[in-house]
Amino acid sequence: MSGFFGCASHAECVPDVFYGTDYHSHLGTKKAGMAFFNGTDFVRSIHSIDNAYFRNKFEPELHEFGNSNIGVGVISDMESQPLTITSHLGRYAVVTVGRIENLEELSKQLLKDKIHFAELSDSTINPTEIVCILINKGNTFTEGIENVYRSIKGSCSFLILTAECIYACRDKFGRTPIIIGQNQFGYAVASESSSFSNLDYAVVRDIEPGEAVKISKDGYETIIQPGDRKQICAFLWVYYGYPSSYYEGINVEEMRYRCGAALAQRDNLQADFVAGIPDSGIGHAVGYSNGKQIPYKRPFVKYTPTWPRSFMPQTQNMRNLVAKMKLIPNEAFTKDSKIVFMDDSIVRGTQLKDNIIKLRECGVKEIHIRIACPPILFPCCFLNFSTSRSSFDLFARRIIKELESTDDLTDNVLAPYTDPESEKHKAMIEAMRQSLQLDSIKFQRLNDLVETIGLPKEQLCTHCWDCSSYME
Repeated sequence: MSGFFGCASHAECVPDVFYGTDYHSHLGTKKAGMAFFNGTDFVRSIHSIDNAYFRNKFEPELHEFGNSNIGVGVISDMESQPLTITSHLGRYAVVTVGRIENLEELSKQLLKDKIHFAELSDSTINPTEIVCILINKGNTFTEGIENVYRSIKGSCSFLILTAECIYACRDKFGRTPIIIGQNQFGYAVASESSSFSNLDYAVVRDIEPGEAVKISKDGYETIIQPGDRKQICAFLWVYYGYPSSYYEGINVEEMRYRCGAALAQRDNLQADFVAGIPDSGIGHAVGYSNGKQIPYKRPFVKYTPTWPRSFMPQTQNMRNLVAKMKLIPNEAFTKDSKIVFMDDSIVRGTQLKDNIIKLRECGVKEIHIRIACPPILFPCCFLNFSTSRSSFDLFARRIIKELESTDDLTDNVLAPYTDPESEKHKAMIEAMRQSLQLDSIKFQRLNDLVETIGLPKEQLCTHCWDCSSYME
C-alpha cells in the first residue's frame, strides 16, 4: 500500500521524520526514502528494504541530513521515491501513496507531448515521476495539484516538500488517509495516526478527500477545498491499518473487535477456543471470543525478527516459504482441540493452506476458519493490493473458474457469487472448504462489515468484494 510521514518544525525534524516513517513499515517492504531541505540544499536518500529494515538502512546516514527542520519520508510499495525535481515551480520533492490505474495511458500521452522520463522503477516508468510531471504542468503548485486530481484514475495521495512548506494532498475520493498532527514545535502529516503518539504529536484532523493543505512550521491552510464524495478503503480497518490507528475517527482495533463479534453472532458453532492468525487476525479473534464467550488462546506464535508479510515476495516459491516459516505452532494448545481460527482475509490461500497442514500435523481435532471480510473476487485498482499478478491468483477466482469451467469470468458471471444468499455463493464456499480440507469456513457478510466500520456504504471502497467503486 505504502505510507508517508512529513514534518515542518521550528526544531530539527530529522529524528521525527526518521521514526515517523519507520512507524509505517507495516505498509510496504520494497523501497523506502527520505528527503529534507537543510536550509541550503535538498538532501535525499533511497534504499531497497527487500532484505533489511528501514532503521538499519537509514540510521547510519542521519547525520548527512544536517539540522533540517522540514522533510518527508516514505515506505513504498513498489517504486523508488522520494523524487527531487527542479522546475519552473522551483526545487521540490514528492512522495506518493496509491496506484495509478491509467499509468500507461498517461505515459503515452506525455511521450507524445515530447516529455521524457528519467526515473525508472524495475525497468518501468515510475508512477511518482508521472505525478511530478503533472504537477509541473501547472503555473502554481495549486494548479499542478488540481491537474493531478483531474488526470489520474485509480488513487493517489501525495506530499510535496518545498523549502518553505509541505503540500499534503489526499486522493480525490479519499481512498487512503492523511492525518495532520501538531506538537509544541510544529506540524506533522502522516498516513498512520499511530505514528504520532510516541513522537508527542496530537492529532489535529483528517485531511478530507480531494483536499490539499499547505503545512508550514507555523500552521496550515487549505488551498484546495475537499470534494463531495468519499470512498476510503475498507481494507484499512480489516487488514492494512495498525491497531492503534484511527481513520475518519474510527479506531482500527475497536473495529476489529466489532467485526469478530458480528461473525460470532451469526455462528452457531461450539468450539474449545478461538485463535487469531497473526497479526491482523488477532483483533478479530478477540472480538469473536468476547461475542461468543469462549476462551481466546494462541496455538500459533509469529516469529517476527526476520519474516515479512507473505504476500509481498514476488515469486510463488518465496511466498510459500515465507508463509511456512513465519508461524510456529504451539502444540500445548493444538492436541485434540476443536479450534475456530480468525483471519482477516484469504487472498491467494498460500499462508492459510500451509497453516492448516501444520495444524493437522499438530493433532488439531477440528479446524474451523472464520474470515473477517467477504471473499475477494476483484483485483484492487487503487492500492497495489492483489494487482501484481493475474486475478486468477485470487483463491476465490480459482474456485469459481473450476465451478464455471471457464476462464471468462465477467462481472455478470461473478455477480451471483457476491450474494451470500445465492446458491452459487454457497457452492463456492463449500468448494473452498473442500479445497482447504477444513471442517467449516465462513466469511463476514459485507453489510455486517460496513456496519462494524460505522460509515455509510457509499463512503467506503468495497471494490475487492463487490466491484463497487468510483473510477473517474
